[in-house]
Amino acid sequence: MTSKALTRSLAGSAVAIGLSVNVATAGSDWPDLPVGVKNGISAQIGDTIYVGLGSAGTAFYSLDLKDRAKGWVTRSAFPGPATNGAAVATSNGQIFIFSGNGKPTPDAKSPIIFDTVYRYDPAADKWASVDSKTPVGLSGARAFSIPDGRIAIVGGYNKEHFDKYLADVSSIDKDENPQEYGRLVSSYMSMQPRAYRWNNKLLAFDPVDGRWSELGDNPFLPNCDSGLVRTGEGAFLIISGEIKPGLRTPNTKAIKITSDSVEWEQGPDLPAPSPEVLQEGIAGPYAGAVGTDVLVAGGANFAGARARAEAGHWFAHDGLTKSWRKEIYIWNGTKWAQIGQLPVGLAYGASFSTPDGVLIVGGEDERGSARPDAFLLKWDGKAVTIED
Repeated sequence: MTSKALTRSLAGSAVAIGLSVNVATAGSDWPDLPVGVKNGISAQIGDTIYVGLGSAGTAFYSLDLKDRAKGWVTRSAFPGPATNGAAVATSNGQIFIFSGNGKPTPDAKSPIIFDTVYRYDPAADKWASVDSKTPVGLSGARAFSIPDGRIAIVGGYNKEHFDKYLADVSSIDKDENPQEYGRLVSSYMSMQPRAYRWNNKLLAFDPVDGRWSELGDNPFLPNCDSGLVRTGEGAFLIISGEIKPGLRTPNTKAIKITSDSVEWEQGPDLPAPSPEVLQEGIAGPYAGAVGTDVLVAGGANFAGARARAEAGHWFAHDGLTKSWRKEIYIWNGTKWAQIGQLPVGLAYGASFSTPDGVLIVGGEDERGSARPDAFLLKWDGKAVTIED
């Protein structure tokens, strides 16, 4: 589905469900990516945004928000192995890429979680490998710049644990030995969240000397593939995400980082899509700031998994169908509200806070396909508007 088709579909879905969703048709021109990108990276420096890697392999693109007619520009290819789910943040005009997962060589039998750090210089259009290794696996983690120039990172899969699981699974032919394959998968997926040993530290990386430090413990269950939005100087909102493979959380958490302290606060959960439906939480949502509000859209989950987990069945998504969500939520600093729906379920793409709204780029649709679409979600306090 192209962006124009997406716009028409959004208008139709708004009428069908009676929501305040409008379509802007004049003066809009958000160019689609050259290729679909899901599970990739995204960053913004000034008026230029960057998207790539993930399903696009080593491809990397930029778009000048002040010159959209020029379209996406192909940048230098990423020099490392193709990586999915890497953490990314900017510092001093540079883009830093941490970890992710993928095959270290084309002929490798199984993927691994990388412990690498790369730096991209937009002015020179050059990549460089940083002489530093991540202290833990950071695939699925979220990174963000803090006022002193360092980069803070929260969440991330455990490298040792996940690498072993992937190697073990890859060594078994599930068609020839389905019982052993099923036993292995069930054993791994049946563990409680803390048994996965995901990163429970708030880490800090210093781009000047490549050194790592800790900013304290995460007082909550660590998340992967959550939404992340900057809400102020050194202040960030973490929205939902996974707490173990196949199981999400509806929780939101606020972090405030100053020169001498780190404060965590749990906020209200995302609202349920309807009174009869339990809010599962979402992984891979789109999120950004609209003025002082926070807009969250899409994401993916397994309907029914949370109820199973709460009943003690920790292989919570066993036999359930993955769902790519359509809901759009807004946080006004006091409460969450659902304000509309996307026309199709989307997740695992890029989102950017702009003066006009939240720009949605790429992602994965209900068929599992990588999307090239780019469109803007606007919120005026009463209605959601989409600009194609």
